[in-house]
Amino acid sequence: MTRSFEELGLKPELLRAVNDLGFESPTPIQEKAIPVALSGCDILGQAQTGTGKTAAFGLPILNKIVPRGGLQALIICPTRELAVQVAMDLTNFGRYLRIRALPVYGGQSINLQIRALYNRPELVVGTPGRLLDHLQRGTLSLEHLRFVVLDEADEMLDMGFREDIDSILSRCPGERQTMLFSATMAPPIADLARSFLNEPEEVAIRRLEVTAPLIEQRYYEVNPNQKVESLCRILDVENPASALVFCRTKRGADDLAENLRVRGYEAEAIHGDLSQRERDSVMTRFRAGSFELLVASDVAARGLDISHVSYVINYDIPQDPDSYVNRIGRTGRAGREGTAITLVTPREVRQLRFIERMINKRIRRCALPTLSETIERRQQQLARRVVSALEEPSGEYRSLAAELLEEHDSTDLVATLLRSLDQEGRNLERTELQEARPERLTVRVPLGRVDGVQVRDLLHRLEAVGIARRDIGNIKILEDHTYVEVPAELADQAAGLFKTGRGRRHNRTDKPSNRRRPIRGGTK
Repeated sequence: MTRSFEELGLKPELLRAVNDLGFESPTPIQEKAIPVALSGCDILGQAQTGTGKTAAFGLPILNKIVPRGGLQALIICPTRELAVQVAMDLTNFGRYLRIRALPVYGGQSINLQIRALYNRPELVVGTPGRLLDHLQRGTLSLEHLRFVVLDEADEMLDMGFREDIDSILSRCPGERQTMLFSATMAPPIADLARSFLNEPEEVAIRRLEVTAPLIEQRYYEVNPNQKVESLCRILDVENPASALVFCRTKRGADDLAENLRVRGYEAEAIHGDLSQRERDSVMTRFRAGSFELLVASDVAARGLDISHVSYVINYDIPQDPDSYVNRIGRTGRAGREGTAITLVTPREVRQLRFIERMINKRIRRCALPTLSETIERRQQQLARRVVSALEEPSGEYRSLAAELLEEHDSTDLVATLLRSLDQEGRNLERTELQEARPERLTVRVPLGRVDGVQVRDLLHRLEAVGIARRDIGNIKILEDHTYVEVPAELADQAAGLFKTGRGRRHNRTDKPSNRRRPIRGGTK
């Protein structure tokens, strides 16, 4: 039985912030990690981006931090994008405690960051190269540090940051609580944990199996700025008789239901803020077919007895594999066929891959329907509607039909009828959908001008492993190495291409430089 946030022992100010943000109950990693972190133990956690791990380490840290007590927590992230997001999330969680998190990363003015550090933020979230730069300048003091988090440690090691991490952690106080989170538990992660964690408690998400062969599973990669429009295009083509649409939060469910209603869809939201009477009313009308789309948060859908749902749509990708399995299990029941659709932004592709590994199943990628395909499908649906109506008695209209056929062309009459029927329904989504550009990482290739490397050679070799030329970004050839931008999910394949050594992934705005040998004395 999933516990509530209230049962985890968090301060009222944190519970209020969590409720404001629309989260109803902890994800599995939060439910497991928060009590351990509150107890003071070091944590070795296996969790991917999107599983809610920021709250898993952030809430217990915020619960213990002394407001206006100077820097007490350091969170180390592989990229500036993640550092900014984590800092924003922690600041939102700590709003009622008046606790601030400051992001520091390469590519931003270091003088601006130095001025911000003088204001003594309670938490700093940074990338390894820039954190080490501040430490070497003496602009970042770790004297009173109590908490250290290594977020996405496997990514940082892949990007070549091990020596920077060693150097940073070696400067941290020996008496501290350290938490390491990684998507995998490969030998380098275990070695890092042995070096800097003190008898950590392991927290991991178990591997799951999907045992629903009648459920067709597929996903669409969508532009994050056009998620609603993309969903509407899919709905126009699929035309489900009933669908359960999942959002991550209560607020998200309300907003999506309203957006769908504005566009002419019959949609209602259900979530934990509704009274039992309101929930019962919504479910009674949904079962009766009064509306076609039930937009729900995860918690609201638990325990719902819904047997007629033909589609489950993940508008927001689930935060963890458990949620994915629970969600799609709402369709394909009692021997019926069902369809599970997930909308994925480019930044969420890695989370989808993580879910696939955990459920041991590949989810099929599909292209979003074009407007012309949608119009054709809509016309087919109208034609089937008219043909099926031929089975019903229509004697009282036959004489009128004969008169109309004498005066008008039969094709014109049928076309006009179809147009009238089409206008009675909701309008098609006609927005031109923009291509979802893949998230890119920069791969360090250990070949440069001295090796005679040319751009066309790199392009040919990357295309050979299925990386389309349009998905390859900037290429910068230097004396003894080269940087190439490729889709994040294909970075490992790209790096492994080159026989002289495996390329190391770098955040292009935080490339490590002036590396120092780690000093390990006196640390955990």
